[in-house]
Amino acid sequence: MTANGTNTPTAADTDSQPARFYWLPPGLRPAAPMTRREERIFLLVGMAALFAGFDQNVYGFALPQIQAALHIPENQIGPTVTYFRLATFVAMLLALTADIVGRRRLLLFTVFGQAAFTLATAFSQTYPQFVWFQVLTRIFGYAEEMLCIVVIVEEVAASLRGWSAGTLSALTYTGAGLASLCFGFVNVLPGHWRALYVIGGCSMFFVAFLRRRLPETKRFEVRHAEVERLHARIGGALDLFRRIMKEYPGRIALLLIIAGAWGFAIGPATVLQNKYLQTSLHFLPWQTTLLSVPGGLLALWLNILMGRASDRIGRRLSLFIMMIVCGLGYTAFYSGLPGIYAAPLWILSFFAFFSADALLAALTIEIVPTAYRATVGGLRYMVEIFLGGVSLYLEGHWYDVFHDHGPAISVSLAAIVVALVAIFFVPEPAGKVLEDISHG
Repeated sequence: MTANGTNTPTAADTDSQPARFYWLPPGLRPAAPMTRREERIFLLVGMAALFAGFDQNVYGFALPQIQAALHIPENQIGPTVTYFRLATFVAMLLALTADIVGRRRLLLFTVFGQAAFTLATAFSQTYPQFVWFQVLTRIFGYAEEMLCIVVIVEEVAASLRGWSAGTLSALTYTGAGLASLCFGFVNVLPGHWRALYVIGGCSMFFVAFLRRRLPETKRFEVRHAEVERLHARIGGALDLFRRIMKEYPGRIALLLIIAGAWGFAIGPATVLQNKYLQTSLHFLPWQTTLLSVPGGLLALWLNILMGRASDRIGRRLSLFIMMIVCGLGYTAFYSGLPGIYAAPLWILSFFAFFSADALLAALTIEIVPTAYRATVGGLRYMVEIFLGGVSLYLEGHWYDVFHDHGPAISVSLAAIVVALVAIFFVPEPAGKVLEDISHG
């Protein structure tokens, strides 16, 4: 008999049953039990993260084809990436409203917006049209990425938050891998590079249809009345930001120092790695793909395991280790070593990069209250992306000094030291109830 006195299971009964996670290999599944409800939320959020990763990486793969079709001058390729990254400022304001209207409502809005403008990008006829459509796409996509980790952290148990952050990050980069595979057929697809944006846009519309089943997070529902009183009292989103800075000045300052130093350090290293492989190490395009797909899959697997390990050894120590590995790995990768060493160094560095990025995203929203998580998470993301853009701009000047991308990129990597020092001044959230952390 079920809870309603009949033999027919109710939705509540099904939601409370143990999760299966058949879509993950046994060694990568959560170490502690989860419910069907938690698994469903994870899949709905994770699918959006996957196709967002697909969409945001199409430009990097199809740049030569896009450049030829839209007659983009060579000296506009770099500034184009800067234009895209300016979307983070508007995305931050959009994500901030999730602390007012709720996570579910805003996630539905962002996924529809991202789908619409991704599809519109496929029909761009001029360079300005392409840039505007992609900036609008990334406003919604960046806001979506800011919110996905908030939903996951608020829904899963304390012992699984590190695993969840790592797995969500792995899904995002799986989307990038799918973009790489689709790009392999770019010359036979109808519309060529435009077909990639059609695939991405239609996939996001499908996710939007499925996401109707996404419930609001329990923590936001429980504290909704409190959140409403808070926002009514402070009078809006910008006042909310000022209140955060007043109540948690030390934590916010530390988080922004870590995020800013980290973004500045790894911005050029991650964006220019494929260019460095081909121009400096003389990899052919097919060799670059052969490295990135299996190497990326190995890095994804290691990332999930690292997320699980952070639930045991602590978020701060895990983040510290991954940032050191990332910095040293990329420094060696860009040092001019022969190509035979490139594959293991790239895999190690790439794994450490997005493992550290996932851990930092989780830590950021774990140490602030429910009413502020979307806002602080978005602020961290905005600072990291923006200072990465600043570093990319400066890399061009350092290239004029060294006449080589390797040492020019390595200069930025030194900023990791600042992040490493700041890490151990923030509270340790691993294994603790969110409410205890935020009020500690």
